[in-house]
Amino acid sequence: MANVNYLLYESAVGFSVFEVAHQADAVGLELPEVKEAMKDLSKFGKMVQLRSFNPWNSAAHGLEAINLISEGIMPDHLKNTLELNLPKTSGKKSKVVLGVVDKRLAGEISASFPGVQCESADTSEVVAALLRGIRVHAGKLLKGLQEGDINRAQLGLGHAYSRAKVKFSVHKNDNHIIQGIATLDALDKGINQGAMRVREWYGWHFPELIRLVSDNGLYAKLVVAVGNKQTLSDDSVDDLANVLNQDKDKAEAIIQAAKVSMGQDISDLDLAMVKDLASNVSRMADYRRILSESLDKKMGEVAPNLQVILGTPVAARLISHAGSLTNLAKYPASTVQILGAEKALFRALKTKGATPKYGLLYQSTFIGRAGPKIKGRISRYLANKCSIASRIDNFSEHPTARFGEVMREQLEQRLEWYATGAKPMKNTEAMDKAIKNIMEDGNGDMDLDTEQIAHPELLGESKASKKEKKDKKDKKDKKDKKDKKRKSLAAEEEIAAVTENVEKKEKKDKKDKKRKSLGEDVEMVDADAGESKKKKKRKSIAA
Repeated sequence: MANVNYLLYESAVGFSVFEVAHQADAVGLELPEVKEAMKDLSKFGKMVQLRSFNPWNSAAHGLEAINLISEGIMPDHLKNTLELNLPKTSGKKSKVVLGVVDKRLAGEISASFPGVQCESADTSEVVAALLRGIRVHAGKLLKGLQEGDINRAQLGLGHAYSRAKVKFSVHKNDNHIIQGIATLDALDKGINQGAMRVREWYGWHFPELIRLVSDNGLYAKLVVAVGNKQTLSDDSVDDLANVLNQDKDKAEAIIQAAKVSMGQDISDLDLAMVKDLASNVSRMADYRRILSESLDKKMGEVAPNLQVILGTPVAARLISHAGSLTNLAKYPASTVQILGAEKALFRALKTKGATPKYGLLYQSTFIGRAGPKIKGRISRYLANKCSIASRIDNFSEHPTARFGEVMREQLEQRLEWYATGAKPMKNTEAMDKAIKNIMEDGNGDMDLDTEQIAHPELLGESKASKKEKKDKKDKKDKKDKKDKKRKSLAAEEEIAAVTENVEKKEKKDKKDKKRKSLGEDVEMVDADAGESKKKKKRKSIAA
């Protein structure tokens, strides 16, 4: 590790460059006497000396510089400071070693200044210790500052930086969706538990009401409206009908059931407690309905395509589980498919079992409608469409639900294809249809033609370049046709030559076979003649 020559200290009041006069090695920094010496300004002042202090021009200037540094970008203010204070070195001489806090900023400085070698506090204990000492004694080492200036600057810049991060956060829209779906799930749990308590408690007094009304919120409102069942009469029909959305038939059925009810009597104190609990459940149900409508509207503004494909609850849970719409857009389709089933996935990897086919996507209607054998395929296809929809929603300035509508149509056709074998729509056809619908809606922001959207490789090309490319393609097609024709002619000539050779060979084989058969016949005749001569000779000798 090279010895550090200079240190860059980034504070809330500006940039400062210190020259290192004397430093301890990494082993020496662990010694108790060295640590004590660094706490003492008189001793630490001998290790480092201030070379330059360049404060901010204004609070806005400081906020801009800090925002750039947090992204790993070197601001011009810092670049000018380093150019003025760091010595110029040639390639033959050793490089200047500069100690900085941020590792990303160190790489940016090294790229901008070839003669400077940067050591970050993450990789060098010496740099970390020296910068820590400067931070402790910064109020006295930096010239022109009064007591408390650094603390006030840190407080103001910290508040401004936090406000800017919240204001310009790319996640600010979907934060409300994440909180809304979490609140909705908590309300569902609370309403179900409260409604169960109300049904069991009030059921001892009026058990027949449970059979007549199944909705939890409506049941709680009826408990408040009815109260003691003995007070009900034929004149109460209108009051009950107002609670039941003007359903007089059900109101009359409740009154008739109260007259012949088998429930026990209830005291005024118990009835008051039940009614208080029922009113709380009713208010929670009303708030849940309002929150659900608000969440539907918010999802239509932030992620309309994802909402069309999955529905509001599933799409919102997917965004909430990913942390933001941007994080969801960065995930590949394979990750979206099993999002929410991480425990099952890691358990399967650990036990070497079958990995899960779906996570939160299992709540989608497409998975429920699919057969057992194709659930995995539909889940994979659905994850692909959700990944595309989330990216369109996240990176579009004015999102529209047209892409989600055609992708939902593709999902419907894919289910039908598995069931009946009907050919589904192609992706290029789906994108063409979506763009056509957007153009018909009169969206002026869509200045790209259908061909460009269907074929992304054409994006950013001018009309002249597209025409030139089309001409080249036409020439290439003509050339390919000519080459194909030549090849076909050559192939035909080759086939004719082969056929001719085969015919010649067949004729020759026939002639050879004929000659051979004739030769065998002559041999057989000669053999028979010779045999007859031998027999005659034997007979003559015998005689």
